[in-house]
Amino acid sequence: MAARNKQDPAAFWRDYAAKLGEQVLAYALGQYLQGWDDFDTPLWGLLIATSGGFRFHHFPHESWLAAMSRTTLGGEAPQERCIFIPQERLITAELQEESSWWKKLFRAQSPRLVIRYRTAEGVERELMAETEKKAAALVQALGRNRSEP
Repeated sequence: MAARNKQDPAAFWRDYAAKLGEQVLAYALGQYLQGWDDFDTPLWGLLIATSGGFRFHHFPHESWLAAMSRTTLGGEAPQERCIFIPQERLITAELQEESSWWKKLFRAQSPRLVIRYRTAEGVERELMAETEKKAAALVQALGRNRSEP
């Protein structure tokens, strides 16, 4: 059986930064939940703080069963999807975690990344994603990088 193409994570991030022409400051795995007009469904991807702003990058994947069913019944393959919020439009970024140990015990919930930003039209919006605890570094990087309103 052929081995999967396994890329070194450091090489991946070097290539990603070179492709963007921006420095990658921090990243975390997360699931987009709401706050972007072109996205209507929860999607897993990378939450990325760059020198240019905030990015969410969804890399498409498909199980062999879904691929077979799509080719048999018709349909489109999953597409790569991205969100980009330039740093000049970032207002705040925070990681919301449950503080009550009682609630943590009975209703475990992943931390939520909440980003307030302005659209190109100047409308204030809020983007929300579930993420991991290591996203605190992402929030710090976005905080250092954002412009004040």
